[in-house]
Amino acid sequence: MLKYCLRCKPRVILAGIMLCVLLMLSAYNLAVIGAVPVSGNDYVIAVRNTLPNVQAPEKVIRHNRMLQDANYKDFSVSPDSGHFGGGPLDNTNHPPGELSDSNIYVDDDGDGTVGGVVPPGVNPLSSGFKEGYRTNPSLVSNATKKLPDAIIIGVKKGGTRALLEFLRIHPRIRATGPEPHFFDRNYHEGLSWYREQMPLTTPGQLTVEKTPSYFVTRDVPKKVFNMSRNVKLIVVVRDPVVRAISDYTQAASKRPGMKPFEQMALLDNRTGLVNSSWGAVRIGVYPKHLDRWLKHFPLRQFHFVSGERLIVDPAGEMAKVQDFLGLERVITDKHFYLNQTRGFPCLKKPGGSGKPHCLGKTKGRQHPSVDPHVLQRLRDFYKPFNLKFYQMVGQNFRWPT
Repeated sequence: MLKYCLRCKPRVILAGIMLCVLLMLSAYNLAVIGAVPVSGNDYVIAVRNTLPNVQAPEKVIRHNRMLQDANYKDFSVSPDSGHFGGGPLDNTNHPPGELSDSNIYVDDDGDGTVGGVVPPGVNPLSSGFKEGYRTNPSLVSNATKKLPDAIIIGVKKGGTRALLEFLRIHPRIRATGPEPHFFDRNYHEGLSWYREQMPLTTPGQLTVEKTPSYFVTRDVPKKVFNMSRNVKLIVVVRDPVVRAISDYTQAASKRPGMKPFEQMALLDNRTGLVNSSWGAVRIGVYPKHLDRWLKHFPLRQFHFVSGERLIVDPAGEMAKVQDFLGLERVITDKHFYLNQTRGFPCLKKPGGSGKPHCLGKTKGRQHPSVDPHVLQRLRDFYKPFNLKFYQMVGQNFRWPT
C-alpha cells in the first residue's frame, strides 16, 4: 500500500493519511465506549476495558466517532456515583420515557437524552460492564408486560403528570406513556389489551400507569378491584379552587370562545349559587369520589400526594411515594431544579449532563384573574368537603378557606 501511495499525487497521499488516522481513531473510540446499532434507532451502549487506570471520578468522552453515528453529542460515565448519561440524541423516534432494562432510560422532552444507573458493585470502566444496556426493552430477554402494580388514579390538573415524570427517575419504575383510559373508556377491549398497553419490565420492577379520570368515574373502582385487589392507588390532590381554575384555563386554551370562569362556576352571580354540576367544580368534591373507592379498597392501599408540596418540595413528596411503593429512596433533592420563571420544578439530567428537563409549556401556565367574590364563594362551597376529606385520609392539606 505504501508503494502505491508514493506514486500518488500529494493531495491523494494527504487524503490517504487522513483516512488512516480517522480509522485508527475510530477503532480506539470503539474500544473505549460505543453505541452499536441494532436496528433502526436502537443502540447497544458498550463500555470496554481500555481505561483500567482511570483515576478521575468522571470520564467524559466527547464526539466519539461511534457515538456521533448514534447522534450523541457527548457521553459520560461516573464510577463513583454509579451514573452514566449523555445526549442529546437528534432526530430519534424513541417513545416518551422509554426505558431499556432496569437501568437505562430515554428522556421524553424531545431531546432523547439517555442515562441510567450502573448496577451496584460494577465499575462502568471495567471489563465487567459490557454490552447489554439497550435503548430498546424488547431486546432484554427476561422483560415482560404485566398488569400495573400501582395506578395514579387522579386527580386531573392536580400534578399527576409531574408525579409520573418524577417517578420515571427510579430504576425500578416502568410507566406507560399515553394514558390508557382502560377502566373508563376501553374496558370492552379486555385485560389482554390493557396488558399490552403496559411497558416491558424486568423482575423487580414495578409497572405504573396514570389516568386521572379514574378517580371521578363512578364504576371504575369496582373494575379496578376485579383486576387486582392488591393494586396500590395514588391520588394527587390540590386546592379544589385552584384546581378548578387550572382546569378551566386548559379548556379555554383549546376553546377560545368559552364563557368567563365566573359565569361557568356560578349558576347565579346574585345569589352566589355554585354550579356543582360543572365538571371543573365537581372533580374537587374529593370525599364524594373517595367514598366510592373505599367501598372496594382499604385506606392503606391509597397514598395521597399534595399537589402544592409536589411543586415546592418535590423531593419530600417523592420520598413518601417511594416509601409507599416499597422502593428505596433513589429520587432525592439532587434530581430537582426549580425553574424560577415558571415556578415549577425541573429534572436534572443524569450526572449533571445537559440542561434540566422541564415539563411541557402548559405546566405553570398563567391563570386568569378571577373575581374575589367568586373565589370566596367557591371556598365557602368546598370548606365542608375539604374538612371531611382531611378526616377521611387523616391528613390536613391546609387549603385556604
